[in-house]
Amino acid sequence: MDLYSRLVAIFKVLLPLIALGILATLFLLSRGSNFEATIPFADSEVAERTRGQQITAPFYSGTNQKGEEIVVRAALARPGDENTPAEATEVNAKLTATDGVELTLDSEKVRVDMQSDVATFQGGVRMTTSTGIEIETEELEATLQYLSGQTNGAISGTSPFGDLTAGRMTFGPENDDGPLHVLFNQGVKLIYLPKKTD
Repeated sequence: MDLYSRLVAIFKVLLPLIALGILATLFLLSRGSNFEATIPFADSEVAERTRGQQITAPFYSGTNQKGEEIVVRAALARPGDENTPAEATEVNAKLTATDGVELTLDSEKVRVDMQSDVATFQGGVRMTTSTGIEIETEELEATLQYLSGQTNGAISGTSPFGDLTAGRMTFGPENDDGPLHVLFNQGVKLIYLPKKTD
C-alpha cells in the first residue's frame, strides 16, 4: 500500500472521530448554559391579561333609536356581566345628532351599565361640540339610547362667548325631536370674550 492510500485510510477514521469530539464538546458546553424562556410582559401585565376576557383596540359604529350616529373607539375593553359593568380604557366617542351637530367625548375610562343603558366616562373627561363648546370634567354620565347626559361634578371650559365654569352641566334635546341643548347650572361663571373685528 502506497503513502496516499494509507493517508486516505487514516483520514477515513480520523475525521469522523474529530466530528464526534466537536459534537460532544457542544453538548457539554450547552449543559452549563441557562436558557430560560422569558415572556415580553411584566408580571403585572400577565396577571391583568389573564384576569378575564378582553378586546384590544375595539371599534363600534351604529345608530340609536332616534337615528343618531354613534362611533366609539378604545384601547382596551372588557365585557361585563349581571353584577359587573363593562369597561373600556382610553375611549373616544363621537355622536352625531339628526340635525348634524357633533359631540365628541374623550376619557381615560368608561364603565357601561347595560341594564340602565348608561355609560359613565371617568378621568380627564373632555367634551367638544361642533358648535364651539369645549368642556373638561372628571366624570360624565351619558345615555346610550338618546344623545343626552350630565356631569357628576364641576366643569370648566370655553364657548363661543368666552371661558366658563359651573358646578354641573347637562346636555340633550328639550323634546324628542328637538335640537341638542347644553345647560350649565350651580354657580355658573362666564368670562365674556368678545370677538375681535378687523
